[in-house]
Amino acid sequence: MFNGSEEISMEDAANRVKTGIPGFDELCGGGLIRDRTYLVSGTSGAGKTIFSIQFIYNGIVNHGENGIIVATEERPEQIRENMLNFGWDLQALEDEGKLAIIDACSTKIGIPSQEKYVDVRPFDTRSMMDQIIATQEEIDAKRALVDSTTSISFYLHDPARIRVELLKLSTTLEIIGLTSMMTCEIIDESKPSRFGVENFVTDGTFALYYDRRDNVRSRSVEIYKMRGSDHSKKVHPYDIEKEGFVIHPHEEVYTSF
Repeated sequence: MFNGSEEISMEDAANRVKTGIPGFDELCGGGLIRDRTYLVSGTSGAGKTIFSIQFIYNGIVNHGENGIIVATEERPEQIRENMLNFGWDLQALEDEGKLAIIDACSTKIGIPSQEKYVDVRPFDTRSMMDQIIATQEEIDAKRALVDSTTSISFYLHDPARIRVELLKLSTTLEIIGLTSMMTCEIIDESKPSRFGVENFVTDGTFALYYDRRDNVRSRSVEIYKMRGSDHSKKVHPYDIEKEGFVIHPHEEVYTSF
């Protein structure tokens, strides 16, 4: 049985990447395994982007690990504005060369972009990987976020092709030394991903639930899988507070999804 208080070896601890999200690292053996890719899935309103950017922000501010955000659904200016609500000044980190936000949204929908990092070519995963590799070399990034895989998958259409292309992307991120998160929307909480293949090409899946019971919605998180690491098998509640995600590792949600 998983016990978040169990001690881990020094070697294992050195190979862990702290998310810095209150309560989460305790649920997965002390953090993420370095240079692996994880899927953050959830319904609309669950907080996928907030959770993932909190991982990027904490890496820069608290652990000296620069980060990349690939924005495929929101323009970078929207992301910066939204994250200020939690006191996360992404623009300041960009100005210091610690964070790069790649605009993979604007040109795809026909809007000019004034961003420093822009994926301007017709959409394909090779284009995105080239941009990520170049940016990683420029700022010496250690963490990355692709937000989201859902928009990528809609371009690809076929589940078999989605699986192959996302596997290429996930593997590339790992090979170049990035510990990464990819977000994915879901419309059915009984399934961990939108197209049924995203969770197979990543090393872990963190499912965020925003469930309605009677007239109240409640939030909870489940570590659906995490290769190479013990983790909690239970569903735990979380709150989105003024400073971001706070997960309650010693509380459980007893309703099955």
